[in-house]
Amino acid sequence: MISSHAARRSARQRLTFALSPVAAGCALMLMMSAASAQQAAADAPKGDAAAASQSVTVTGIRRGIEDAISVKKNATNIVESISAEDIGKLPDVSIAESIARLPGLAAQRVAGRASVISVRGLSPDFATTLLNGREQVSTGDNRGVEFDQYPSELLSGVTVYKAPDAALVGQGLSGTLDLQTVRPLAFAKRTMAFNVRGERNSLGSGVDQSANGSRFSAMYIDQFSDRTVGLALGFAHLDSPIIADEFGTYGYSTDGRSGLAAGTSNTNGLKTYQRSGKNTRDGFVGVLEFRPNKNWTSTVDGYYSKFKRSETARGIETNLGDYNGGNQPGLNYTATTIDNNTLVGGTATGVYPLVRGLYNKREDTLTSLGWNNKLKLERATLTGDLSYSKAERRELNLETNGQYVDAAGKPVLDTVTFNLANSGFPTTVYGLNYADPARIQVGKSIYGAGYGKAPSVNDELKSARLEASIPLAGLLPEMFDSLDVGINYANRLKTKRQPEASLDGNGVAAVGADQQFAPVGLGFAGAPSALTWSVPGLLAANYKPFMPTDTASYLVQKGWDVSEKVTTTYARVKLESDLGSVTMRGNFGIQVQHTDQSSSSNYFDNTAAAGSQIKPVVDGKKFNDVLPSMNLAFGFANDQTLRIAAAKQIARPRLDQMKSAFEFSVDNATFKPSANGGNPRLDPWRANAYDVSYEKYFANKGYVSAAAFYKDLKSYIYQQTIDYDFATYTPGTKATTTTGKFTAPYNGQGGSLKGFELTASIPLKLITPSLDGFGVIASYSYNDSQIAIDGTNLGDKIALPGLSRNVSNLTMYYENAGWSTRLSGRKRSDYIGEISGFGADRELRYVKGETIVDFQLGYAFGKGAYDGLSVLLQVNNLTDSVYQTYQKTQNQPVEYQKYGRTVLFGLNYKL
Repeated sequence: MISSHAARRSARQRLTFALSPVAAGCALMLMMSAASAQQAAADAPKGDAAAASQSVTVTGIRRGIEDAISVKKNATNIVESISAEDIGKLPDVSIAESIARLPGLAAQRVAGRASVISVRGLSPDFATTLLNGREQVSTGDNRGVEFDQYPSELLSGVTVYKAPDAALVGQGLSGTLDLQTVRPLAFAKRTMAFNVRGERNSLGSGVDQSANGSRFSAMYIDQFSDRTVGLALGFAHLDSPIIADEFGTYGYSTDGRSGLAAGTSNTNGLKTYQRSGKNTRDGFVGVLEFRPNKNWTSTVDGYYSKFKRSETARGIETNLGDYNGGNQPGLNYTATTIDNNTLVGGTATGVYPLVRGLYNKREDTLTSLGWNNKLKLERATLTGDLSYSKAERRELNLETNGQYVDAAGKPVLDTVTFNLANSGFPTTVYGLNYADPARIQVGKSIYGAGYGKAPSVNDELKSARLEASIPLAGLLPEMFDSLDVGINYANRLKTKRQPEASLDGNGVAAVGADQQFAPVGLGFAGAPSALTWSVPGLLAANYKPFMPTDTASYLVQKGWDVSEKVTTTYARVKLESDLGSVTMRGNFGIQVQHTDQSSSSNYFDNTAAAGSQIKPVVDGKKFNDVLPSMNLAFGFANDQTLRIAAAKQIARPRLDQMKSAFEFSVDNATFKPSANGGNPRLDPWRANAYDVSYEKYFANKGYVSAAAFYKDLKSYIYQQTIDYDFATYTPGTKATTTTGKFTAPYNGQGGSLKGFELTASIPLKLITPSLDGFGVIASYSYNDSQIAIDGTNLGDKIALPGLSRNVSNLTMYYENAGWSTRLSGRKRSDYIGEISGFGADRELRYVKGETIVDFQLGYAFGKGAYDGLSVLLQVNNLTDSVYQTYQKTQNQPVEYQKYGRTVLFGLNYKL
C-alpha cells in the first residue's frame, strides 16, 4: 500500500500504457492497431534513442491537442478542453468555432459566423460563461454569451465543465465554459507574438462594401524583478466584410386566399436581399501578476472589447397577405403547386412589391476586470477575488420603403411567379423594372414610409469571493485530501430599452443621385435588379427626423430592469486514495444559494385617462437552493479512467422572462381584464443530474472515451395562460370582474434530458510509424428530451430550444517538418434556435441541420533567418454551406441565406 499522496501520484505516472480494446467499428480498429503498436514500443530496448525521443519539444497542432488532452486527463471533473497551439494561435479564427468542435457542443451561426454555443442540446441560456473563473455578462437580451465578441488570439484556452462542482460558482444546467487568458509568470522568458491576416469573401463585393478584410494581433509577455512581477499585454483588431445573399418569407397561414383551396398553408410574403457591411472589433487584454514569494500571489487582469457592426440589406419584398392598400384587383393565385397541403409555387397577381433598404448599426462594449489574491499559510490557503463585468449594446435599425409608380405617381400592380421547392435558392420572377430611379418613390407607400427601432441593453455584474483551502492530512482518514470552504456574492442588474417609431417622408419622393449606389443584383433568386441607396443618407434627405419613443401602449412592456443578488456558500472535500490496484480521486460537496430577484418596469393601462396610462410595477421573489454534488475518477491499469458524477443543478430563468412589465387591457365587449408579459417570481430550472464517462488514454498523445448523461428535470419554464386576479389593476376601469387571463412564463414540473457522447483523438503514429504526423479527432453525441414547450410563437408544442439530436465533429490533421494541415467538419441536425430579428427582438424558429467544413494549411520556418515565422492559409465554410430556417415543416422555408467562403492568408511571428 502506498502511504503518501505524492507517492501515489508518482506511482500513477509510472503505470504502463498497454491498450485493452474498447469500442466498436472504426474506433475499435484504431484502438486495436494502436494497442499493438504501443505494445511493440513498450517491448523495444530502452536506450539513448528512447531518451532522446522523450526530450522532443512538441509544437503546433499536436501541442494544442496534447495540452488539451492533459487538462482532460488530469481533471477531477468531467471536462472538455481546447488549448492554443502557441501564443495567439487557438485552432480556429473564432473562439466559438473552436468551442463548437468539442464533444457534445454545437454552434449557432449568426450572419454566417459561429456566435452562440449550445451544450448538450440546451440553448445558450442554460450554460454559464466564465473568464478566468468569473461569470460574464452578455450583450444580448438574455444570458447566452456571444463568443465572437472574444478574440481567439487573446485567449490561451477554454475548459468546459459538463458536471457541477461545489466550488464552481455560476455553473449552468448544461455546462460551464471557462475562457482563460495567459499567466505571464508561467512563461520562462519574455515572449512576443504577432499575427496578421488578410481576408476575402467568395461572394465578392457588395454595392458599397469590399469583399476584403483584415486581422491583426500582438501579444507581449515579460517578467521583471527576479521573476516576481509578470506582465502580459495583448491587442487584437478585426475588420471583416459582411456579404450575404438572402431569401425569406413572412411565415405561413391558412386564411383561404383567392385561388387556393380552404385550409391550404400559404406564405404571407416573399423577400429577396443582398446584404453588405462590415464587422470591426478591437480587443485588449492585460494581466499583471505579482509573486514576491512562494506564499503570496496577486493577479490583476482585465479584458476590453469594442465590437461594431454596420450593415445594409437591399432588395425586394412582396406582401402576399390580405392587404394591398385596398387597390383592385386584389391578390389572386394561379398555376399553383401544392406539396403536403402547402403552397410551394405559383403565380400571384395583384401585388405591390416594395424596394427596400434595411439598415442596422450596432455597437457592443465589453469590460471585465478581476483582482485575485492567494495567500498560503501554515495550515491553510486563503483566496480572495473581486470582479466586475459590464456589457453595453447600442443599436439603430431602420426600414425604408420604395414603391414602383407610374408617371402620375400612382402605385403599379405587378405579377410575381415563385418557386419555394428549389434545391438551391427559391426563385421569384417579377414583371417590372425595380432598378429605375424615375419609377421608385420613397417616403410613402401603401405599407407606410418605413419604421425604426433604437434598442439598448446594459448588463452589469459585481462579485466578491473568499475561499479557504485546508489540508486534512492527519485530521481525517487518509483519503480526505483537503477541504475548501467559501462564499461568493454576485449582484447583477440588466436593463433593456427599445424606443421605436414609424418613419415619415418629408415630401421628397425621388432618391437623389448622391444617395444612390449601383443597382443590386438579385439574380441568385431569379429576381430583377433593384434600386439601392444609403439608408442614413436617405433618412436625412427624404424623411422627417426620426424620433423614437417607448411610451406607446405597444412599446411600454419592451423596456425592463431585472436585478439578481445571489449569495453562494459552499464546502468541498477533495478525495484521493488507493483502492487496491485502483486509484480514486474526486470531490464531494454542497452549495447553498440564496437568491433575491426582482424587476421594475412599467405597464400600460389603456383604460386609464390620457397622461396616466403608464404605471410602474415592481415585483420579485427570494428563495434558496441546496445543491449537493459529487465527482469521482477511478484510475485503472493501462491508463484507463472511469468518472462518475451526480449533482443537483439549476439554470436561472431567461432575464427577459423575469421582467415585471406587461400589457394590461379590459375587453370592450366582455369587460374582463387580461394581460401578457413577464414573471419576476419564476423559479429556476432544476434537475438531478447524473454523468458517467469511460476514458482510455495513450499517455497525453491521444484518447478514446464514451460518456452518458441523464438530467431528471424537476422544474422547467414555459409560456402559459392562467386565471389571474387583477384586483390591483382594475380599480377605476370599466372591468366588471377582477379575474381574467394572464399569459406569461410559468414553472412546469417533470421531464428529462439524456444523451451519450463518443470521442476519439488518435495520432496515427500509434497504428504505424509510417503515419507519423497524421491524426484524427472525431466525436458524436446524441441528445434527447422528454419535454415539450408550448405557448411559443411557433404555435405547437416544440422540443427544447437548442436541442439537436445528433451532433458530430471530425478533424483530420497532418503536421511534420514544419508543414501542417487540418480539415475539420462539424455537423448538427435540425433544432429550434433563438433568432434575432429586426431590432434584436428574439423569436424561436426551426433551423435546418448543417455541416460546416474548414480547412487550414501552414508552414513554420525552422532555425535560421526566418526562425519564429510561420505562414497560414485558412478557408472557412469550405463547402459554402447555407443557413436555412423553416416553419413546422421543411417545405415551409422562412430563411435561405448564403454567406460564402471566407479565405484568409497570413503570417505569424514569435520571438
